[in-house]
Amino acid sequence: MMRNLLRNGVDAIVRMSSTRANYWGELAVDVALGAVLMVEGARRQPGALLGTLAIVLGLFAFSFVEYFFHRWMFHTRIPLFAQGHELHHQHPLGYDSLPFFLPPLILLALTGVFVALMPTGFALLLASAITFGYIIYGLAHFIIHHVRFKQPLLRRWAGAHHVHHYHPDSNFGVTTPLWDVLLGTRYVRQARVG
Repeated sequence: MMRNLLRNGVDAIVRMSSTRANYWGELAVDVALGAVLMVEGARRQPGALLGTLAIVLGLFAFSFVEYFFHRWMFHTRIPLFAQGHELHHQHPLGYDSLPFFLPPLILLALTGVFVALMPTGFALLLASAITFGYIIYGLAHFIIHHVRFKQPLLRRWAGAHHVHHYHPDSNFGVTTPLWDVLLGTRYVRQARVG
């Protein structure tokens, strides 16, 4: 009984997470959250140098968060993550994403931890940079699947993610190959024999 109720709930969230409204609604909520965190952080941060450091650290930290979630959460057996991500692999032009409420809740919880551990202005700027990193990731991922690039550098960038759809144990980074290179999951084309 409880297992069926949980399964039905997960299925309902996955269905809702495949809609355009969820996709673009999440973007709107995330942008609003990022803007509030950025404005409040800037208002409370006493120096431009520390504020800039917080933003750079936040974007760098998010690059690892992106890799971590894609590799170790979306490609696992955790139903909420794996089921939705599997839909994306089956239909890369779809609107499959996390439920609109989940990323802001996680980002707010993370902000609370940061505020408890460091000066408020720095913590809010750090959290805002992570939030904007997530927004950039989401938009970049959407663009990779919906735009055919003509510029060679952009084609290679998009191509690295398209390779992931054929070799799902590689190229977990969407916005940057940094962690794939450092952790050995960057796809390397095998030389043909013969």
